[in-house]
Amino acid sequence: MSEKNKSGKSGHRRYSKLVTETNARAASRGMLYGVGFKKGDFQKSQVGIASTWGTVTPCNMHINDLALHAARGVRKAKGMPLIFGTITVSDGISMGTEGMKYSLVSREVIADSIETVVGCQSYDGLVTIGGCDKNMPGCLIAIARLNRPAIFVYGGTILPGKHKGQDVDIVSIFEAVGKEAAGKITQTELEEIESCAIPGAGSCGGMYTANTMASAIEALGMSLPNSSAQEAVSEEKVRDCVEAGEAVLRLIEDNICPHDILTLEAFENAITVVMALGGSTNAVLHLLAMAHAANVKLELDDFLRVGEKAPVLADLKPSGKYLMSNFVKIGGLPPLMKMLLDAGLLHGDCLTVTGKTVAENLSGVKPYMEGQDIVRSLADPIKKSGHLVILRGNLASEGAVAKISGKEGEYFKGTARVFNSEEEALARILDGTVVKGDVIVIRYEGPKGGPGMREMLSPTSAIMGRGLGQDVALITDGRFSGGSHGFVIGHITPEAQEGGLLAIVENGDSITIDILNRKIDLEVPAEEVKKRQANWKRPEARYTRGVLAKYAKTVSSASLGAVTDLQLN
Repeated sequence: MSEKNKSGKSGHRRYSKLVTETNARAASRGMLYGVGFKKGDFQKSQVGIASTWGTVTPCNMHINDLALHAARGVRKAKGMPLIFGTITVSDGISMGTEGMKYSLVSREVIADSIETVVGCQSYDGLVTIGGCDKNMPGCLIAIARLNRPAIFVYGGTILPGKHKGQDVDIVSIFEAVGKEAAGKITQTELEEIESCAIPGAGSCGGMYTANTMASAIEALGMSLPNSSAQEAVSEEKVRDCVEAGEAVLRLIEDNICPHDILTLEAFENAITVVMALGGSTNAVLHLLAMAHAANVKLELDDFLRVGEKAPVLADLKPSGKYLMSNFVKIGGLPPLMKMLLDAGLLHGDCLTVTGKTVAENLSGVKPYMEGQDIVRSLADPIKKSGHLVILRGNLASEGAVAKISGKEGEYFKGTARVFNSEEEALARILDGTVVKGDVIVIRYEGPKGGPGMREMLSPTSAIMGRGLGQDVALITDGRFSGGSHGFVIGHITPEAQEGGLLAIVENGDSITIDILNRKIDLEVPAEEVKKRQANWKRPEARYTRGVLAKYAKTVSSASLGAVTDLQLN
């Protein structure tokens, strides 16, 4: 239990008593009467429920309904729920456009806004409900900063669409663009796929960033068991929300706070689960940021250390065969975590939001049904060690992140084809300029340079759609969607905007990527490198006012989680 607030009798109103007690707070009580409080309600714990609802994306279009169910759970447990909103943006809609620069920024806006409301309103506890990629780490960053009893609820996965009898999803559309450009499908087929791939509410259906982060948060102990593997519109998800509302009152009563749960060992559990699932590279960025908010010293190389022992077991898209809805049907995350725990790959003594440890939560979990091939056994892994690999070398002296499922190969040497933006690269991939043997370099897309560190799903999907997945590599100081696959390396630091070596790469330079030796190097003589560096000039900031300008001024390196409050410490 947290040492922070041992307050005796009114411990269940540790914060809200500041706005409900004494005559000096009469006006505060008056405002609360106005939102539906009765006199007896002032003696109840107040629980903020942060809803990331919005019809801007299917991922979040149902979340207000889920917030109402969470509120029902709070009331059942004799607390007072207060629902408030924060933002969401759609990566799927903004991908490949200037608007995508706001995506990672939204993680910070979400975190700041939740912290602001809960801190201002003196809520005793918090339930946050997120659906799209940045909602989840944004919610957890706020939860960690506030360090008062809290639970995260995942909005749930979307069901797949159907095209010619095959499951399709958002990545199917992006890859269809490349196929149409290569003449492999017709314009009519492209339009058919785009019209049916997103059938309703829920987060993108593969082991992309949303499902990756939901799983990681459950593994951290900050969600109720199996919150991460439920369909968005289902009885299970309704029950999850109600139970989360009830559970947060128990956390308040027992004064179990996020810092009691968010330990280094818990983050190691999350990394292990992400590796087992073949999850998104964005997990590296987000877990680093969440750990920073929780004052946990998680570092880039910890992913390499944990990943050396953590096998890839789940055959899930984008690199694998199955969708999250298939994973849901076989039992979701708990049986996988039980396998990992029994093999000594998880810390079973970590506390969770149930008030029990990981091992206690998993004690009665049954194994997956026989005959399923979605999750492999530990004796027959898809890959014996983790697929998220940290590379260093002269191109990434502070680190880079590769997603290597085992299908791409482990070594690539090619010639640089350099682009100063995602748009330039996409155009040249689609028109056939990019050819076999190229190392596509996309730079000035880092946290400061973009600004905003856009995801490169459009270029990576175009590469796959044109059939170049085995023939080219792509490196960038930007990042990748969880839907990206192929021989891709992102998060290169120092980024080009900060004078990293990526900034002085020229067309035709030789680049070597050696996964086994964890190296990424520009094969140019040292004297030539010095000459180019002497002639390099930092580009002017692309934005000088507004949220992107503020972000570029305050954001840290991707290798530190791209957080915006690092320099404040």
